[in-house]
Amino acid sequence: MTATSATARSRPEVVASRSARFRADIQGLRAIAVLSVLLYHADIPGVPGGFIGVDIFFVISGFLISGHLLSELRREGRISFARFYARRARRILPASFVVLIATTAGVAALVPPALQPSFLTDATATAAYVPNMIFAWRGTDYLAETAPSPFQHYWSLGVEEQFYALWPLLLLLLWVVLRRRETRIGAAVAVLVAASMVGAALLTFVSQPWAFFSLPTRAGELGAGALVAIAAPALARVPRPVAAVVGWVALAAVIASVLVITGDMAFPGVVVLWPVLATALVIAAGSADGARSTELLLGRAPMQFAGRISYSLYLVHWPLIVIPALAMGGTELTGWPAVVALLVTFPLAWVLYRVVEVPFQRAEWSTKRRPRTVFAIVLAISVVIAGAAQGLAYSIRNAPLDAGKPASDHDVAAPPVFQDFVPSNMTPSIAEAADDLPATYADGCHLSGSDLVVPPEHCVFGDTDSESVVALFGDSHAAQWFPALEELATSEGFRLDVYTKSSCPSVRIAMVMAGVRDTGCDAWRDAVIQRLAADPPQRIVLSNFAHYDDVGNTGIDQAGWNAGLAETLSSLPASSEVTLITDTPSFEGTPAVCLSSHLTDALACSRPRAEAIDADWAKREAATARGAGAQVVDLDSLLCDREQCGVIIGSHLLYRDPHHLTASYARELSAPLAEALGW
Repeated sequence: MTATSATARSRPEVVASRSARFRADIQGLRAIAVLSVLLYHADIPGVPGGFIGVDIFFVISGFLISGHLLSELRREGRISFARFYARRARRILPASFVVLIATTAGVAALVPPALQPSFLTDATATAAYVPNMIFAWRGTDYLAETAPSPFQHYWSLGVEEQFYALWPLLLLLLWVVLRRRETRIGAAVAVLVAASMVGAALLTFVSQPWAFFSLPTRAGELGAGALVAIAAPALARVPRPVAAVVGWVALAAVIASVLVITGDMAFPGVVVLWPVLATALVIAAGSADGARSTELLLGRAPMQFAGRISYSLYLVHWPLIVIPALAMGGTELTGWPAVVALLVTFPLAWVLYRVVEVPFQRAEWSTKRRPRTVFAIVLAISVVIAGAAQGLAYSIRNAPLDAGKPASDHDVAAPPVFQDFVPSNMTPSIAEAADDLPATYADGCHLSGSDLVVPPEHCVFGDTDSESVVALFGDSHAAQWFPALEELATSEGFRLDVYTKSSCPSVRIAMVMAGVRDTGCDAWRDAVIQRLAADPPQRIVLSNFAHYDDVGNTGIDQAGWNAGLAETLSSLPASSEVTLITDTPSFEGTPAVCLSSHLTDALACSRPRAEAIDADWAKREAATARGAGAQVVDLDSLLCDREQCGVIIGSHLLYRDPHHLTASYARELSAPLAEALGW
């Protein structure tokens, strides 16, 4: 997002006079954009598409910045890169750095210690202008911490700054190669915009996080604004009545996109064209000479005020929503607490605007210094912030996160007795919990959700020459039982074949996330079933996550799940014994994160059994499995007592995240699992 002062473009001979005119319509568009984002992030009903406010900002930014660059090219035939980047630095970075430093301090003071290293890494990426890249990478990682980063909103600034690191050079290159012919320049830019948009649409169905966060797939939105800037001389000649009609229709489309688009749609995909084209048309209509009818709405004082401080509003709002929630053990504020946070956002943003934004833009010392000096100062500040964040993260990673005393072992086959403190000998430790994974994650045998491959041939464990074969089939909740089954394969002398893929249950059901059906999951599941049918093992062990509806999958309900389970079971070879291991308990947050704030009262991180286990779901699933002739194994009595599900038994941490067992504890359960299987 940017809030660079607005300019208009007309015929080349009057560019200078029109560039000084203030665009109240653009200021009002900023208000719509930032208010949409704020309401959406606060979970206020009625604005399901509020997240597209960022797309509105991208188009505005592309128009304004490209207009400045084109004005310089038309006037001087060149671009002063030093002056351009110094101007960007003065406008964007002071407020950004202030909020970055304040947010980093808030993370260090208020956020649970287990989350701090990851968030401080985000602060480092933000200081280096690449936060979008780390969020894209983390978004494709099924193991990523579920708590939202207080720095996550900086992703859009990362996209912008990466775009503007390249755009002036590219625009100058087009200007020279195409000999200042703006029609040809516009055509070339249009091709680039189309390529970016097509890439975004295609990548959404392959890796939605990369489509959402990466520069190549978002550059088209900034480029759309640039196209309007290039076309401004021609747009100035559009008749006022035509411009007025287009402006109002486009503005209605912008508002409708906020009210109609939902997070269940495949985004950015093709849907992003709606707000992008609508915003571009509003700006284009306002570029017609004297045509600003939309200012009747966009020019209202409240809209102008919100637009004027929109950049500060955007920077401030997200940490105010996330950090207090994390401090209280949640993820984001909702309801009245979120409303209060939004109300606090406005005075804070106004102070940031008046005390930081405006003074740094107008300060004599910053405007009169050589651009290289400004750049050097900015680079030094970035390095200091990044270094401080990483140093703090290092110290936190190496600080002890336990109660300072050991715990004795507990018989895992006995009824559970939950530890009330974090033992110094806990396995795994809080810091190691997220990485306590089955070996199949490291050797590539467990597929990630984005892997588009059929089952690999080499995933065979235990006694590989044995004629007794057990196949493990399912999603990551099947994979969590691999350590126990591998232990048994070695001790009992059978071959263990592994077919597991994250976010892809063995149940035949559509996996629809963010409006996108995972056809790769369908193909993988069918390939596994075909392979099992072609070479039937003695036993097939199934297990799956039972709460996909809680993590954004819109295609699952209980009836559909059991119908899909029955279909899978009927497709498996009749000669194979089939065992269904019921799902393990689920927690609202990662237990290790909770424990890092409750080192001496670990029971505070327990969850009532009635909430951690959906008993009705488990009962119906078990009935479906038994009805198809499958054995059902339920080990929840070893993870929960009658009242609650705890997180530490003896010296063992049970969970690596909200709903996966640690590999260490799954291995401990090998003997009870063998007994339940009848071995």
